[in-house]
Amino acid sequence: MKNVVVFTQEDFDIFAIEGLDSRMNEIRKKIQPKFKKIGTDISKDLSLLLGDETLPVHIAQHLRRTKNPPQDTWCAIGGDKRGYKKYPHFQLGLYHSHLFIWLAFIDNPQFEKEMAQSFIDNKTVIQSLPSDFVVSYDHTKENVQSIDESELRKNLIRWRDSKKGEFLVGRRLSAANPIFKDSEAFYTFVLETYKSLVPIYKQAFQAYPN
Repeated sequence: MKNVVVFTQEDFDIFAIEGLDSRMNEIRKKIQPKFKKIGTDISKDLSLLLGDETLPVHIAQHLRRTKNPPQDTWCAIGGDKRGYKKYPHFQLGLYHSHLFIWLAFIDNPQFEKEMAQSFIDNKTVIQSLPSDFVVSYDHTKENVQSIDESELRKNLIRWRDSKKGEFLVGRRLSAANPIFKDSEAFYTFVLETYKSLVPIYKQAFQAYPN
């Protein structure tokens, strides 16, 4: 087993720190090194599942912020060396209350309409996910929904047709979850979540032109 780092309550408490500079200093010092380690390990394991596809690790820097401190922070696994938002990508991140483990389609990725249509036409892979998987249609908000067929179709159509539409699917862990006290169990949970999302990731890329 890898020498896995794990998040602690101290990491979640960073989001109670007032002020942009003060909060960002703690994010850089305590959270980002963990993102680099976990992200690199996840990237290597997922690359093997995807036929040695290279999955760069990108850590959110929040450089455009000038006043308000971030309410969450994350690393993205996927895309290319220049960025990740143009592509389906895996995300791992923290809010004050929970950790999120997403396959994300945000900020108008390439071939967005084609990917959305492929999921509208064939929702089977999404609907076959375990019952604790959830979906989000706005990465800037904390609220999520269970995977419900009618709501799923309606929101996939909105994602396809609205410039503001987004789609994220995955799992969340409460900051109080005891799994954070067991680094191996934590890493296994994260990796198994992403393994469950790989078929959706592959389906998305089938919508790209050859």
